[in-house]
Amino acid sequence: MKIAKAARAVEETERTLWTGRRVLVAQAAVLAGLTLLLLVKEVPGMLREIKIYRMTGGRRALRRYP
Repeated sequence: MKIAKAARAVEETERTLWTGRRVLVAQAAVLAGLTLLLLVKEVPGMLREIKIYRMTGGRRALRRYP
């Protein structure tokens, strides 16, 4: 009887751990998806900023504009 109870407890624990792992994987997938979406959305703005930076001279501009 005690062995059956212990086996059942182990099964429940394993099932709980597996569910916890699934939840963590799902959260990681959602976070990665949102990060990718934000990056894709911001790429045009970043490219625009890089072009402006290049037009103003970049790091060399310190000599031109005191």
